[in-house]
Amino acid sequence: MPKPVVAQALLPYTLQIDSAQLEQTALSLAEEAVQLARLQQYQLAVPRAELATQLAPKNSQAWTLLGSLYLQVEQFDKGIVALQQAQSLSPENPAIKFVLGEAHFRQAKYEKAVEYLQAGLKLKPNTPGALFDLGNAFYKLKRFDQAIAQYEKAFALEKNLWPAINNIGLVKYEMGDVDSAIKRWEQSIALDNKAAEPMLALAVALYTKGDKAKGLAMGEAALKLDKRYATVDFLKENLWGDRLIAATQKFLDTPEMKAALTKIQDTPPAGQI
Repeated sequence: MPKPVVAQALLPYTLQIDSAQLEQTALSLAEEAVQLARLQQYQLAVPRAELATQLAPKNSQAWTLLGSLYLQVEQFDKGIVALQQAQSLSPENPAIKFVLGEAHFRQAKYEKAVEYLQAGLKLKPNTPGALFDLGNAFYKLKRFDQAIAQYEKAFALEKNLWPAINNIGLVKYEMGDVDSAIKRWEQSIALDNKAAEPMLALAVALYTKGDKAKGLAMGEAALKLDKRYATVDFLKENLWGDRLIAATQKFLDTPEMKAALTKIQDTPPAGQI
């Protein structure tokens, strides 16, 4: 004989969710993630932002934050998915389009980067950072005149934006207009005399044109400021073109620059014995 059915001892309990409290918790997590990101602790920031989107799935800012953090840890596909979710929740937010432009740029999808950056600029045209990024995308597409135009617009809006002037120099050098490139790098240094990038680029250009003593002295000064510019991969990350990189490699291969770089690398950081 089958056993009689035992009556349920417990009734299922329906948990009452306080949506306002969830939103507040999500906001707190997002704020923690932002603070960690400012300290460049991205690996700790990501899980907090992920949880924030789970608690507040309709909050576009949480998704934008998560997408931006994914870019910082180079999880580009995840970043794009999160940013597209943010865009679906806030389709008229130009900041989301700007970050999507950055995401596609970092995946070397330059046409797509242009598309998103231009869409964002239609909504918020006077945004120096986005104009600068658009210039970079045009530069990578070898649409040099359009790149220069965007850099000039960015600089017109932000007079201390020396990277825009520096990058016009990069474009001019790749176009073969070395004299114009030199003028742009001199202008960049006038804006920030501690900017290693235009200093090294100018050093290479001067050395190549025959002003070897000045070029070597300036090159050593630039690498004392930031020795990362002695590596080709770092130059590529900073959008140096093939022509300038080739000239830089010859410059760095001189006995004088090899000796200078050895001395720089052997010097302990400030504060250390």
